[in-house]
Amino acid sequence: MKHKSILYAQKLDFQWPTSDPFLFCVHHEDFYPNGNGKFGPNASLQGRQIGQDFVGKDGWRMYHGETIPGFPGHPHRGFETVTVVQRGLVDHADSQGAAGRYGDGDVQWMTAGAGIQHSEMFPLINESEENTLELFQIWLNLPAKHKFVDPHFKMFWNEDIPVKILSDSNHKQVKIKTVAGSLFGDKALDPPPNSWAADRANEVGIYILDLDPEVQFVIPTTSKENNRNLYYFRGEGLVVDGTQVPGKHMYNLKADETIEIRNGSEAGRILILEGKPIAEPVVQYGPFVMNKQEEIQQAFDDYRKTQFGGWPWDSYDPVHVGKGRFAKHANGKEETPTNSK
Repeated sequence: MKHKSILYAQKLDFQWPTSDPFLFCVHHEDFYPNGNGKFGPNASLQGRQIGQDFVGKDGWRMYHGETIPGFPGHPHRGFETVTVVQRGLVDHADSQGAAGRYGDGDVQWMTAGAGIQHSEMFPLINESEENTLELFQIWLNLPAKHKFVDPHFKMFWNEDIPVKILSDSNHKQVKIKTVAGSLFGDKALDPPPNSWAADRANEVGIYILDLDPEVQFVIPTTSKENNRNLYYFRGEGLVVDGTQVPGKHMYNLKADETIEIRNGSEAGRILILEGKPIAEPVVQYGPFVMNKQEEIQQAFDDYRKTQFGGWPWDSYDPVHVGKGRFAKHANGKEETPTNSK
């Protein structure tokens, strides 16, 4: 696509294309049926490849879960996961003994660092109605100097995350949720201390935009060397600097130019990921992201020897029965949305 502001475009599939410093992005949207009283779907699992169910049969997936949808215990090393839950709930458990339940607008930002196992299960707690889940799973790389930092996570409760509403001259609005960065004037909550995003000079931005039909607004400039991806994942008819572009595409934009946006005739949604590239070699094998091939082999060796601390839970797909939204950290500190300050 030839356009003065758009460097290139790519159609969105299940896994979305990313640019340094980001490694991975998936938009999970599953319309789960009523729960069965055991946190799984009240529906037959026949015809699904249990343990590897990514097809989306009947509008939902079990992923790696066998009875409860989600991702049972698995290891990571060398990067960060940013899980932005728009609807539904996620139950977290990890090899440090930490746990949590978050969702409905919450964000968990986890630094895997030297190595951690964690599970992310999607408990279907509603037995009398459907259980819709929508989340972004985003992987942010770590520079070599921080690949082996201690694992750590922070909770961004929905009530604390900055949200700004901009109105145009026709009183149409765009709502901007700032998970990272300060592009639109709001200052994001502080990420974990060893994150690439922790240094504001790296201008890491994660923004979710909800657009009224026909709203007009401007995406401000950032540094020229930064990578900027705009994911137009819901809606049609978006106009970028005077050119209409199709929906369900990623647009890699020039970072040092203001971008004039006009939405089409239906409500739209956009995700923006941007930041200064780390610009180091990336060697990835599954859940490990390092700088050299021998470091990948070392990750496998270390995991076989230590299990990154073992697994202190009764199962690899634990659900936190009877709990509301909460987080319990490895040091024993507990928090909820009402006592997070």
